[in-house]
Amino acid sequence: MPEKVVLAYSGGLDTSIIIPWLKENYSYDVIAMVGDVGQGDDIDAVVDKAYKTGAAKVIVKDLREEFLAEYVYPTLKAGAVYEHKYLLGTSMARPVLAKHQVEVALAEGAAAVSHGCTGKGNDQVRFELAYQALAPELRVIAPWREWTLKSREDCLDYAEAHGIPLTQSREKIHSRDRNLWHISHEGGELEDAANAPLDTTWQITRSPKDAPDREEKVEIGFEKGVPVSVNGMRMEAVSLVELLNEIGGRNAVGRVDIVENRFVGIKSRGCYETPGGSLLVTAHNELESLCLEREVAHFKQHIGLKYAEIVYFGLWFTPLREALDAFVEKTQEYVTGSVALSLYKGNVSVVSRKSDYSLYRTDLSSFTMGEGYDQKDAAGFIRILGLPSRSQAQLRNPKEVVK
Repeated sequence: MPEKVVLAYSGGLDTSIIIPWLKENYSYDVIAMVGDVGQGDDIDAVVDKAYKTGAAKVIVKDLREEFLAEYVYPTLKAGAVYEHKYLLGTSMARPVLAKHQVEVALAEGAAAVSHGCTGKGNDQVRFELAYQALAPELRVIAPWREWTLKSREDCLDYAEAHGIPLTQSREKIHSRDRNLWHISHEGGELEDAANAPLDTTWQITRSPKDAPDREEKVEIGFEKGVPVSVNGMRMEAVSLVELLNEIGGRNAVGRVDIVENRFVGIKSRGCYETPGGSLLVTAHNELESLCLEREVAHFKQHIGLKYAEIVYFGLWFTPLREALDAFVEKTQEYVTGSVALSLYKGNVSVVSRKSDYSLYRTDLSSFTMGEGYDQKDAAGFIRILGLPSRSQAQLRNPKEVVK
């Protein structure tokens, strides 16, 4: 019996040619694992294509609910955004795919796992660090680091020579990754950072000029930091994110054009569309502004930056991420309430913030002086806080009396 390799299979350009390449260069039977994280593909067609290109077996996993509940929502609660803009859509999807790929490999008695990531990108790190954390005994085959193909054009030539149908063209080659949270775009005109994205590059968000000429309001409800409702209607995670994607997309919300620093040290340019995610991040931040105590809120910003790095760098299955999750969960204990947003041609404005656990008190914040805060108390703590400054001033100006 030949040994088996489990390939993380999408049916795109890279993984489509990897099945015949593995059969040509290794004596393994190829098991294609298709993980549905909401990419919107015709799964039956993807399965059929895998078999036609040489897969011995195809296993489909519906990972949409798990992807949101166990990867996206923890990252949302952490406030993790990479380099000010990127909401980590691809970065969060890789560990859940790798986890189930490993589970399939162990269940099928496979000797190896394989992926279609290039040797320049972040995804090779995300997949392989997950493999090492979950099943270090499995061999890893990364065709992009072994074969002689050097470009997308070479891959197209290989596909044509093996009779593999593809949707990519030689004129406009974009590398796209889509899931419930976002869609990313790289390649084509985007390889030159001086080029603006083409109108046709964007897939799920309208241009502001084509968005409605009237504002649309949406209210998002949270329980302990987790989104649970839209406009007062309770929803499961998948339906909720799909609805917010639709609402945000038609109002031109969620487009990002970024030059980012890859883990391997290369700067890369990409465009991301995250319409529903952008609404959730905005609403969650606003609810936290009501419910988090000052020192917790300020310290949590540092946690968010580190959490974003951990996710982006592929360090999901690590003790540090688990430890940070414990901190984040404690901060979310009272992040319950709702935030209403107004959407208009790509702009998002806050209409209202409401929570039964709000720390905002009008009797304290109002300009009207009342009970609960004695203004005279301020003189003492300001004087104490200013002591180092007064001492420094006295040292520099010893002839002057500093009171």
